[in-house]
Amino acid sequence: MLAEILSAGVMLLGCTVVPPPHAAAPSPAVAPSPSAAAAPAPAVGTVKPVTAAELGASWRPGCPVEPEQLRRVYVEHVGLDGQTHRGELIVHEDLVPEVIAIFEQLYRLGYPVEKIRTVDHYRGADDELSMEDNNTSAFNCRGIPGTNRWSQHAYGRAIDLNPLLNPCIYAGGEFQPQNGAAYLNRSRTDPGLLHAADPAVHAFTDRGWRWAGFWRSPIDYQHFERP
Repeated sequence: MLAEILSAGVMLLGCTVVPPPHAAAPSPAVAPSPSAAAAPAPAVGTVKPVTAAELGASWRPGCPVEPEQLRRVYVEHVGLDGQTHRGELIVHEDLVPEVIAIFEQLYRLGYPVEKIRTVDHYRGADDELSMEDNNTSAFNCRGIPGTNRWSQHAYGRAIDLNPLLNPCIYAGGEFQPQNGAAYLNRSRTDPGLLHAADPAVHAFTDRGWRWAGFWRSPIDYQHFERP
């Protein structure tokens, strides 16, 4: 799943972990999450600290941020079914106000997000499984393929939005998630697809986030990151 840099000054910022992801499964394996709670969901906009135990497989000793630097943020979103749903993201503590504002704006725009849950819900915090499930997520302690650098997800400074509908496409034609072939055609206008002029993209970029849909290689339509 390695991609080469096509032009000077353009970094290959990968879409998932090393090594390459498993072959696509018929349905993603969802593991019980240590963060799951039986109590009623917290109110939208609630922010909570997280522990290493709650992060499960998405964090390990040696990651570039400590659990104390991360926060769990509860957000409201319109689903692909047109109904209101509640989800949760884990992001760097510095980005909490921006993330809340972004998802409030997406909600007001009526931009649909199928689901939002933390990657520890998936076996081994496997990013491919999360993407195949069209799950929007943020923190995951993983590296950039082919480098010794951390992904911005490892800092809690990146969000992948509707990743099945907005795949990551490499220079050689490979793409992720592996069940996303139908969405390589970016002339599609399905609800949840992202295009350069979309208000949903501007909800991020107007606040200083970078959209990887503008990159040369890979072109990562799902990926937003905050420098």
